[in-house]
Amino acid sequence: MNRLFLPILLVPGLLSLAPAVELKSPDGHLVATIETDSAQDLVYTISRDGKVLLAPSRIGVTIEGVDLGKDATLGQEKRASIDDQYPVFGPKSIARNRANTLALSIRHDASGQSCTLEARAFDDGFAWRIISPGSGSRTVLGEASSWVLPEKSIIWFGERNSPWKLRTYAGEFVSAPLSKLPTVSSQGPVQCPPLLAELPDGLGYILVTEAALENYSGLRLRAIGESTLQADLADGLKGFPITGDLVTPWRVTILARDLDGLVNTDIISALNPPPDARLFRDLSYIKPGRSVWRWWSKGTGSPDEERAMIDDAAALGFEYSLVDDGWAKWPDAWKRIRELATHGSSRKVGLLIWKDSNEISNPAGDYAAMRSFLDSAKSAGVAGVKVDFFNSESQASIAFQRRLLVLAAERKLLVILHGIQKPTGESRTFPNEITREGVRGLELNHMTEGMIPASHNAALPFIRYVVGPGDYTPLGYSTPGDTTWAHQLTTVITTGSPLMVIAENPAMLLRDPAVRPALDVLKAIPTTWDETRVLPQSRIGELAILARRKGSDWFLAILAGDRPASLANLDLSFLGHSSYQAVMITSPSQKALERKEWQTGADTSPLPAQLASNDGLVIWFRKL
Repeated sequence: MNRLFLPILLVPGLLSLAPAVELKSPDGHLVATIETDSAQDLVYTISRDGKVLLAPSRIGVTIEGVDLGKDATLGQEKRASIDDQYPVFGPKSIARNRANTLALSIRHDASGQSCTLEARAFDDGFAWRIISPGSGSRTVLGEASSWVLPEKSIIWFGERNSPWKLRTYAGEFVSAPLSKLPTVSSQGPVQCPPLLAELPDGLGYILVTEAALENYSGLRLRAIGESTLQADLADGLKGFPITGDLVTPWRVTILARDLDGLVNTDIISALNPPPDARLFRDLSYIKPGRSVWRWWSKGTGSPDEERAMIDDAAALGFEYSLVDDGWAKWPDAWKRIRELATHGSSRKVGLLIWKDSNEISNPAGDYAAMRSFLDSAKSAGVAGVKVDFFNSESQASIAFQRRLLVLAAERKLLVILHGIQKPTGESRTFPNEITREGVRGLELNHMTEGMIPASHNAALPFIRYVVGPGDYTPLGYSTPGDTTWAHQLTTVITTGSPLMVIAENPAMLLRDPAVRPALDVLKAIPTTWDETRVLPQSRIGELAILARRKGSDWFLAILAGDRPASLANLDLSFLGHSSYQAVMITSPSQKALERKEWQTGADTSPLPAQLASNDGLVIWFRKL
């Protein structure tokens, strides 16, 4: 597939000395300064309103033993601006790509090699990448790229006491002082992006990650002390080969004044190319929605049991039913899948099927095994595939993932990626990637590592979901850990995923009297939103308050962490002057749901003054 964003390669002969280059955001508040330091290393600094928020940090990639960010001389500049909009599935329906851009020629003096530094300054962040022209095969051995954060920052990162931490991105979000980050983890100083820094003195937040990962090795972040995070590539010291031009992924620094700005950033998707018009000429098959899923509650069933799941999906008004690991062992498995897909079609429920990535990862014959599987899936009439156990973000794994998305799109199949790294904006270029894991989700409640704490759920909207969809698979009434049922229901709203796979068995949702008070609310919760507002009382890991709008309806979701939280002076101004019929779901005890209804402007609001630890609350406002 042709790249739709073409790198700008500057002519080496036009180099000239420049002591420093500034790139300002469109609103003028943010300034990125690119220069060489006293050692002639290429560095960048980010300030906002005259205050330095990111101290001089390295830019550099090492190719065939040459660090292109050392012995550097700045040269010719080319500047432009971008301002466009595009549709997205996420916390809002329309994203804006508004930035000032720079292409700066860099010469490595010792070798005479030249490259181009591309940079973009947004109102809420800064990103850069390196383009190195070349021919034949070269080896990328690593990066010197770094982020030097404010000294007293608090860092939020995904922790897991397991070697799987860096393979599946399924860590629990916890925090530590920046100074402790090199030693705080049992698994060492390397962390999975995104990393979020709470800045001192009320200066807001910095989120560090990457965007547009293609033909490259995935970025992790190594805490090396002195307030510094350094790029650590998944392929390690052996490096990885590049044929022809090298284009690194974007190195991204999001700077948000508050949590509302953080949740509503568009930077990650904006740094990715739009969909290929030929590959995605028809988008009608790409439909967000909810899915039932038997695996979490009872394991994958027989064909008859999975047929019953489809019927329950239809009763719930859900759009999909997911058949997970185990279906391939059925006698005449593809025939049974075809029968289920046909039955689902008659009930307006799309069928999704699971596949182990290791069975289709061989690139021989342009992934002949993958093609065969996808052809069979398409022939059987399924809507999409869930491909699992990637467990790597090596260059080879990234190539496999992107080829899967292309081949699935050619067959008009949705793709769910599991056992995988963080998103870097792939769903803009490949909208058939309807969701991906790369998050510590509810399936952990059925594993030996223990239950997911409420604090993790109250952190996710401000860290993991900022960079893209996360297949958390919410709602586990039957195994809630220490959280309440209302907390579990609330996670259906706070989870960011265009395809929402609901963990709880639909039989309980439909037929258990104890959860019936919330059934109509659950049925009404959408998976994509027109608008999201984060209320100012929100605190990462302690209290998440999100107001989300779909059409004229609002959903207010409140999640408490592991301590009680005050709801006094809650600002409901997002409702404006309109009148709404309100339905509130709370938990009077851990495994119970209570329903209250009233009309705004006419009745007294029953909103509680405080939310208990591990609790949650949902209000559905229907416009009158």
